[in-house]
Amino acid sequence: MLKNLKVLLILIFSLEIVHAQSGKIRTIVIDAGHGGKDPGTQHSKLREKDIALSVTLKLGKKIQEKLPDVKVIYTRKSDVFLPLHERAAIANRNKADLFICIHVNANPHSSKLSGSETYVMGLHKTEDNLALAMRENEVILMEDNYKKNYKGYDLSSPMANIMLANYQNAFMKESVKLASMVEKQMSKSGHRSRGVKQAGFQVLWQTAMPGIYVETGYLTNSTDKRILGSTDGQEKLAEAIFKAVKAYKESKERL
Repeated sequence: MLKNLKVLLILIFSLEIVHAQSGKIRTIVIDAGHGGKDPGTQHSKLREKDIALSVTLKLGKKIQEKLPDVKVIYTRKSDVFLPLHERAAIANRNKADLFICIHVNANPHSSKLSGSETYVMGLHKTEDNLALAMRENEVILMEDNYKKNYKGYDLSSPMANIMLANYQNAFMKESVKLASMVEKQMSKSGHRSRGVKQAGFQVLWQTAMPGIYVETGYLTNSTDKRILGSTDGQEKLAEAIFKAVKAYKESKERL
């Protein structure tokens, strides 16, 4: 019976892969990181949850206005707390073609680090990536039923992150393609790009479509802080991500 179940899961997963690698982009879910009782990273009076929401809403508006054939769904549109598994579930329930997470970075040990990084689900390549993923995943502990919702997931276990990475491998190629386009547009806009990276973010693991996790900049860097804390800066970040989404959509639909 277990063998039959594995075969069924492989078949279902294979169908999802085909869906991910072909067809038009019709539905995009945008996830503003953190929210409510979870402020995310903070510096001075700036909070990650507020910046992420602002950039998310600006990005969604651009997509709706300039790509009218695309449906935009937000995991949150206000300052509310949303469990990671529910963020992913929203994307899965709506059969999203893309899942985009918007976040803000920080490094308390160095104010020199600056720029955007766009992550895809995968094995950790550096200790910094692992630390970032584990820090972001700690929000799980704020959820009322985290032991039930994430059965078997150990925040401190490297093996758990390997498991997460394997689950998303099917969507790696498309995720990397979109992530590369985001970083290219960030660089073209004048914002420093730190490139495409891999890390075991829980919210990406649980989604059944290509997904990216955009760290838009470092609140602990004075230059990035000015960008992240201003309306013009947030608009600039949203525009860069939008251009990448548009280019990705056009490349998919040429096939």
